[in-house]
Amino acid sequence: MAAEGLVDRVFLCELDDDVAAVWETIFHGSDNDVTDLSRKITTFDVTLDNVRAILESKPRSAKNRAFRTVIKNRMQRGGIMAAGAGLVKEGEAGKGLKSRWYPDTLAKRIEVLRSMKDQIDFEQGDAFEVVSRFADDPEAFFFIDPPYTAGGKKAGSRLYTHNEIDHEGLFALMASVKGSVMMTYDDAPEVRAMAERHGFRIELVPMKNTHHAIIHELLILKP
Repeated sequence: MAAEGLVDRVFLCELDDDVAAVWETIFHGSDNDVTDLSRKITTFDVTLDNVRAILESKPRSAKNRAFRTVIKNRMQRGGIMAAGAGLVKEGEAGKGLKSRWYPDTLAKRIEVLRSMKDQIDFEQGDAFEVVSRFADDPEAFFFIDPPYTAGGKKAGSRLYTHNEIDHEGLFALMASVKGSVMMTYDDAPEVRAMAERHGFRIELVPMKNTHHAIIHELLILKP
């Protein structure tokens, strides 16, 4: 939204330490940190041994942790960040580990994000607290993408380290804010029921999953 000029400022919140390291480096790191992260990506030699070495490393800096996170996201099946995820085997077009590795594209995206650092505020923390901070602002627009664990769904628990969330509490909180709201969720009866209870409207949108099958997700909207 910042890139399209639709908002003056973006406030980004992330709880996960690994993912937060990426945003911390891009938005709060030095120019040298960002340049070094991009260089590590564009010069990385994708082999099984090299990938395993990065995944098993214990980086001390946010910059190096960010690089490990990028490798995790690109090399583990389905971009799964949770512990125990397996590596890509066949991958796209049978290219194995290289099937989801687009280093120049990743470096370009980092460059674009860095160029917007004065418009984007990043904070590592709990989204419930952040939402409460902006709850009384009628000009605020909230985009919420929680782990998909409502109604016994397993996708969120497989994908993310932090996957336990009070979904009913989230719906109640978002119903109370004065601004506009968009949330994404799996299409589950329990989710539809929560949306109805709290006065949200629902739009069904088609998505491709990691197996390239078309599935439908819910956009939960207010107003």
